[in-house]
Amino acid sequence: MKVERLKKDELEEYCKKLGIETKGVRKAELISAVYFHRRAEIDVAIASGDCLKLLDKKINELADEYAGNLRAKIISRKKEMQSDDNSHYLIYRVLGIPSDEGSLIDEYQNTGRFLYKYAGSFLEEAASLCLFFSNRNGGKTTVENTQGQRPKTFEIDFLNGDDAVELKWRDATTDGDHITKEHTRVKVIKEHGYKPIRVVFYYPQREQAIKIQETLKTLYSGVDGEYYAGDDAWEYLHQISGYDLKEILTGIANRRDSEVAND
Repeated sequence: MKVERLKKDELEEYCKKLGIETKGVRKAELISAVYFHRRAEIDVAIASGDCLKLLDKKINELADEYAGNLRAKIISRKKEMQSDDNSHYLIYRVLGIPSDEGSLIDEYQNTGRFLYKYAGSFLEEAASLCLFFSNRNGGKTTVENTQGQRPKTFEIDFLNGDDAVELKWRDATTDGDHITKEHTRVKVIKEHGYKPIRVVFYYPQREQAIKIQETLKTLYSGVDGEYYAGDDAWEYLHQISGYDLKEILTGIANRRDSEVAND
């Protein structure tokens, strides 16, 4: 769970479950307390030789949390759609799409947004966990924008020593402005003395999106950074953290398949 995303009351509730005192404590201090608790938990696991077991447990819990939230979002959106105005189906029919097929397209388009959002957030958080278990002094941070006024800061997904690691589950953008923004971000990170590293677990399949990624790869190389995509991304994470995230996720996926088959 990325505690930075929680509202103050949600964070306090989460801290109470961990046994962390919350009364009169500011949000930033609570976040620091959570990470201190997590570091201590990992230290105990290292001492007992159970670090991999703990990481596997944490990622399984994270997967269950995301799956539950995703399921709730989809159910809620489908319920909302039952009262939608479907007069636009007229245009679908004009274009040769029957109303029942148009209904399915709308449903998958709506629920698909949630799936892509949750899939990305989950994988990026799971990857950050692997890095955190290997470097408990690392983590998410921001750097001041030295190239302009907007944005004021740039986020680094995981600062691993001097390596500023950007984690992406996939990047299928075809927006040329994306290159300009990323160029600025990379220059800023470099000026702060860090090495920009981009890790993209799933490479895009469309021609224009692939061209964007090739340009970004060249951009990172030009500032002595590193770029990993597809199998190379999984291997990079494995080598740097010492944990095989893909193997852990495959185990969870197989468990899910069994649960569905037994329903």
